[in-house]
Amino acid sequence: MKEDIKKEIKLKENINAQLDGVFLIVKGPKGEVKRTFAHPKIVLSVEKDKLILDVKKATRREKAVINSFEAHIYNMITGVEEPHVYKLKICSGHFPMTVSVSGNELTIKNFLGEAVPRKVKFIVGAEVKIDGNEIIVSSPDKEAAGQTAAKIESLCRITDRDKRIFQDGCYIINKAGKIL
Repeated sequence: MKEDIKKEIKLKENINAQLDGVFLIVKGPKGEVKRTFAHPKIVLSVEKDKLILDVKKATRREKAVINSFEAHIYNMITGVEEPHVYKLKICSGHFPMTVSVSGNELTIKNFLGEAVPRKVKFIVGAEVKIDGNEIIVSSPDKEAAGQTAAKIESLCRITDRDKRIFQDGCYIINKAGKIL
């Protein structure tokens, strides 16, 4: 059955939101997140202290999209309050790895005894720090933090070796507050 859906998302007093065409910009004390919300039937509007998602005669597909929009907006709001943090553990059993950050690039040297260092560039908005044998990725944008952590983890992918024996690499141990 088709029905009209209207969802209101309250903003806290230290968070501002503005709509620039299809782009929603959320600003808070810890940063700013910009994201596009484009759908032909869903109307997004900003009032003083709330965001309104509205759709007329929604089908199941529009219901799913409006719920996804709501989840993305909540992630944006929590990200500008407190950044999303991903933690990766550096594991080196066979050869001592050297992990370093310079600018917007992470370099892993001597991974499984390789002569050529492995490098990966961060996604814009993500910040990476190395603390002992942990890599900490933080960003107000949850997708930027998650994709950067995934890029670092896949940088150390081992092929043509027994994964039960060669367990060297960088592995995600904490996803935005969820311990794995």
